[in-house]
Amino acid sequence: MNITFISAPAAGKGLISSMLNEKYGYPHVSIGDLLRGVDDNTVKKQLENGEFVDNRLIARLLKDRLSKSDCKDGFILDGFPRNISQISIYEDICEKANDKKNIIIVLEIPREVGEKRITGRRVCLNCGYVFNEYYDKPLIDGICDHCKHKLIQRSDDNIETYERRYDTYLKETKPVIDYFETKGKVYHVDSSESGKKTFSEIEKIIGGYND
Repeated sequence: MNITFISAPAAGKGLISSMLNEKYGYPHVSIGDLLRGVDDNTVKKQLENGEFVDNRLIARLLKDRLSKSDCKDGFILDGFPRNISQISIYEDICEKANDKKNIIIVLEIPREVGEKRITGRRVCLNCGYVFNEYYDKPLIDGICDHCKHKLIQRSDDNIETYERRYDTYLKETKPVIDYFETKGKVYHVDSSESGKKTFSEIEKIIGGYND
């Protein structure tokens, strides 16, 4: 099974994807992570500003990643497609990646909740654990509970970037959801509460598919 998450920023795609990966073994393919690994100042600036990156670069990165052997039995994709122009790229790449079913899950979140998740997020670059200044503070301010390394706030985790990303979501990504709705393969899940509850709702959805 191939699962694609589409949502407003800070809806928890990364967390839920990691939980699915841990339980079911599907590799998590994040467009954001792939782009952050690109050594190009223009791309870095676009990410910091919450802007779209060139579709050709995204297509190349995605094709390369989904061609890996660990994606043959299914994968979890988040952060793509984000606008109408990317739909044909998405459909073509998914079709060629494997022969598994594709389902799209939209994670719903209020704007104000996403704002706190973004501006409060603190990340450990050593073990990858994520904390939040509003919801899940570390025991020692600025220090990871798990490996004791320093926590950082990503440069794009600020209110200005969040507002731009959310407005872009409403303008550019909402039509993508509307498009897939006409295909009859979209599921909506409230992700404004705990990751555990969101994960439980998603398991109900994927439990109806047998690959």
